[in-house]
Amino acid sequence: MGILGPIKPISRSTDPDAAHRLKPTLSWPHLIALGVGAIVGTGIYTLIGVGAERAGPAVILAFLVAGAVCACAALAYAELATMIPAAGSAYTYTYSVVGETVAWVVGWSLILEYSLACSTVAVGWSGYLVGWLQSAGLHLPAIILNGPHAGGLVNLPAVIVSLAIAAMLMLGTRESATLNIVLVAIKLIALTAFVVLSLPAFDASHLHPFMPYGFASHADGSSTKGVMAAAAIVFFAFYGFDAVATSAEEARNPGRDLTIGIIGSMALCTTIYILVAVAAIGALPFTTLGNSAEPLALVLRVLGHPFASWAIAGAALVALPSVILVMMYGQSRIFFVMARDGLLPPLLSKVSKRTGTPVIVTGITGLFVAGVAGFFRLDEIAELANAGTLIAFIAVGACMMILRRRSPDVPRIFRCPQPYLVGTLAVLGCLYLLFSLPSATLERFVIWNLIGLVAYFAYGRSRSLLTREAKAA
Repeated sequence: MGILGPIKPISRSTDPDAAHRLKPTLSWPHLIALGVGAIVGTGIYTLIGVGAERAGPAVILAFLVAGAVCACAALAYAELATMIPAAGSAYTYTYSVVGETVAWVVGWSLILEYSLACSTVAVGWSGYLVGWLQSAGLHLPAIILNGPHAGGLVNLPAVIVSLAIAAMLMLGTRESATLNIVLVAIKLIALTAFVVLSLPAFDASHLHPFMPYGFASHADGSSTKGVMAAAAIVFFAFYGFDAVATSAEEARNPGRDLTIGIIGSMALCTTIYILVAVAAIGALPFTTLGNSAEPLALVLRVLGHPFASWAIAGAALVALPSVILVMMYGQSRIFFVMARDGLLPPLLSKVSKRTGTPVIVTGITGLFVAGVAGFFRLDEIAELANAGTLIAFIAVGACMMILRRRSPDVPRIFRCPQPYLVGTLAVLGCLYLLFSLPSATLERFVIWNLIGLVAYFAYGRSRSLLTREAKAA
């Protein structure tokens, strides 16, 4: 066995034993809603302002660039998810194509992505809730609204929302997905209302100069400017569709539903983002948007729609729990599959006979997310979640191309068009965005994976089911 570890046969990934098999309960509307629920979150409410500050009106182009990179990754995901319809997404594909060691790194990175994203969003939801209550004249004591880093005891709202969503997931995947459809519908209605109210105020002069800072990313004083600098930021408003691939084992008709879910959610979200960006940039000068922490609400206030501004801010309270739900769902499935493969303790791979969901691992995930959200400051380490996402996207693009070369005749329900071009664009695009992250973030990401590799060689490698089977043969 080489340094990359054993390669897991695809048939093993797609046919687990009955005691460790997830229950197929999801159809394509659930999967599209899962993707949109994960993608459309606080990013659309805040990143337009950040992107406008970096690229000017060309933030619209930055959304297109980021969407194109994600679309390439989504096409690779769709081919692999329908070819290997098992839980675990990028971790599972890497295990079946490259080997166990690299799969561990990808899985460990996905854990970082999902857990920190959940905790960060929970803290963000707490902030929105506090502001919402204060606008109604209700002021809660600071000791239960902040962790020790800010002079409080615990961020109780963040803890409560994390545990509540974990409980919902433990009740059943279909029930959680159905609730998510309702939450997604509310978000889409709010954003549609924003576009309808803002577009009539469109002023073409706000688009000139269209690209004031140029296309390439470059340092400008203490900040980074350019379309690609903005793309490196707004990209993170798109990730989340990989949670659809994570649900592959629970799809009723994987071949059809996964393709529709992954590509459908990406197409819908890209369209929404560009419409919102055009409406916002056309309504106010980009310099005004770039200085606002709540650009969409600002646009509506300036245009004389105070109630709509309040409602858009309120929609964020709805948007954030759906993001936590989908991300926590994704992390629990990554934990579950790694445990099922023997790389993590087997207790984590037990499935409830009543609900068909991994109750134990979902509960542990909820407690972990709630603990981080309640007690830790995440403003710097949240960027680590983005690094984990990019590693997963790179792995999927590479695995799709390797399988095309290694197994060209294997039946593929969905075939990615121009696979080598699309796969190369996904890998190179994500590498560019990965190295656009702050150096401190990359250093922490390396440390996280070094810790993970120590855990793998100390525990997982010797207890892996494939390793034990090879020794017993």
